[in-house]
Amino acid sequence: MRSNLAVKRCCRLVILALAGAAAPLPVFACRLALVLAIDVSTSVDQRDYSLQRNGLANAIRSQEVKGAFLSSGAPVALSAYEWSGQHNQRIVLAWKLMTSVDDMDEAAETIESVDRSRSGYPTSLGRALSFGADVLAAAPGCQRQTIDVSGDGRNNDGYPPDIAYQRSAFDSINVNALAIGGSEPLGALVTYFEENVIRGSGAFVEVARNHEEFEEAMRRKLVREVATFMMSETNFDK
Repeated sequence: MRSNLAVKRCCRLVILALAGAAAPLPVFACRLALVLAIDVSTSVDQRDYSLQRNGLANAIRSQEVKGAFLSSGAPVALSAYEWSGQHNQRIVLAWKLMTSVDDMDEAAETIESVDRSRSGYPTSLGRALSFGADVLAAAPGCQRQTIDVSGDGRNNDGYPPDIAYQRSAFDSINVNALAIGGSEPLGALVTYFEENVIRGSGAFVEVARNHEEFEEAMRRKLVREVATFMMSETNFDK
């Protein structure tokens, strides 16, 4: 009797193991949900703002970035928002799957056409990151999620980044940063971003010495972010 029970238990375990092995891989709408967070705080004057806005649009249009975004059958989902003070965030590009050159050109045109949402407000990096997590909560189902936050200063309003990481769900979110020199020493700003802002496996800080270099730095950053997350087309919902 005991022998029969042992055989039955063994068979059940084998069946469960086989069922687990045969279970389909998760199906994702895209390989990466990438949200771009653009600093529009007081330290960013109108000229700097134009360099950021147009530089981001031009970076998205560049052949290097298009090649990285469109190099796999699984697309990238892209969104963008502007941020400054605790209560000052605005989405400027709603979630859009980048499946073609036309999609990328349309995203660039949308970003290029927006008027500045805020001016004269402080720098609330913590709230900017929490807002990014909320935006990602509404993203398409992607294999990975990343916030790409650019800024030229440290948090000086509201709660800091470490509190944002405690308050919001960041377990599956990578955070990369683009440090822009000008309002404070660039080396100190890079160190601040490295120690307080970036988060997750392979997270990094890209550098622009000033706003004139924003476009070039953003282009490098987008290529690096997207190229990091390649996945098999067999794990993509076609």
